[in-house]
This record gives sequence, C-alpha cells and structure tokens, in this order.
Amino acid sequence: MTGTARKTPWILARSAQAAIAAAAVADVFRVASAWNHAPATPVAPVHTSRAATLSFSSLMLVAVVLFLVWLARSRRNALKLSPGAALPGGGWTVGAWFIPLVNLVAPRRVVLGIGRAGSESWDQKRDTTLVNLWWAALIAHGVLLTLAAPVTPAPTGLLVVAEVLMIAAAVLMGLVIERITALQTAALDATAPVAAPTPA
Repeated sequence: MTGTARKTPWILARSAQAAIAAAAVADVFRVASAWNHAPATPVAPVHTSRAATLSFSSLMLVAVVLFLVWLARSRRNALKLSPGAALPGGGWTVGAWFIPLVNLVAPRRVVLGIGRAGSESWDQKRDTTLVNLWWAALIAHGVLLTLAAPVTPAPTGLLVVAEVLMIAAAVLMGLVIERITALQTAALDATAPVAAPTPA
C-alpha cells in the first residue's frame, strides 16, 4: 500500500461508526430510564437514570469528536483529489455544526461537497439521497426532542418516534461515512504513483 492510500481515514471511519452506534444505543437506554422514572410509571432508581445519562453524554461527545476529525480528514483528501473544488475551510467544516440555525443547513452541504469532490464515482442520485435521508432523520429527531422538552412526562409515542429517528440517523450516518471513505480510498489508490521496480 502506498503512503497516499494510507492517508484514507479508515481507522477514524471505523472508530466514528462504532462511537455513533454506541451513543445511539446509550440514548435508547437513557430515554427508557428517564421514562421509567416518571411519576406515572414504575420508578427506576435515581442512580440508574443518572448513570444512563452520563454514559450517553460521554459516548455522544466521543462520537461527535471522532466524526468531526474524520470529516476534516476527508475534506483534506477531497482537496488533494480535486484541488479546484469549492470546499469550505477547515474551520467552517467543523464550526458550521455549532452555529444555531446555520447548523440546520450548512453541515449537509459540507458533507455533500466532500463526497462529490472526493471521487468521480459519487452517484448524484443514490449517494446524495443517502446524505439527504441521514440529514432528514437527524433534523426530525432534533425537532421531536424540542417538542417533547416542555412536556413532563413526554408522550410515549413521541419518545418512541424520536428514538426510531435517532437509530435511523445513526445507521445512515454510518453508511455515509462508509461510502465517502470507500470512494476516497478507491480514488487515492487509482492516483497513487506506482513504486519503481527493485533492481535485481
């Protein structure tokens, strides 16, 4: 394997995927624990609810960090593969996720831009649809959580739908990471210089 190919962030991709999956599972347990702790339902021990919340928060933090590091690395690879691509700067690639209202639109465009610039094999229909489905699930999950926040206890149906969307977003996010990393790997392998044969 060449030095160029080794720069493809497969380790980061796998780490981010694992952390995202773990955070999604932890969120299900967190919500279930909080629901059990509601006054109208069997009461769960307080320490169990707090432990579930702490576990979710820790795993989500790790998942966010790993995903953003993977995204930044993928952006650098995309620029190497398409030097003229109109991709945002490194600061905006990360910062756009944390600016209110902007983070409802900009991150999706950043991911799409990296995907398109990273490989000529990016399928405008299939791959763009994958990103759009992930983003729709993520935004819908956030909207439902916002609606449920003022209600105590939150309606069971609302919580169930929110968690289904959370799991769907996690799965789709993992697929987006997989697709972009695989396309960049193939593109980098195709452009890597062939090593000179060793003299006999």
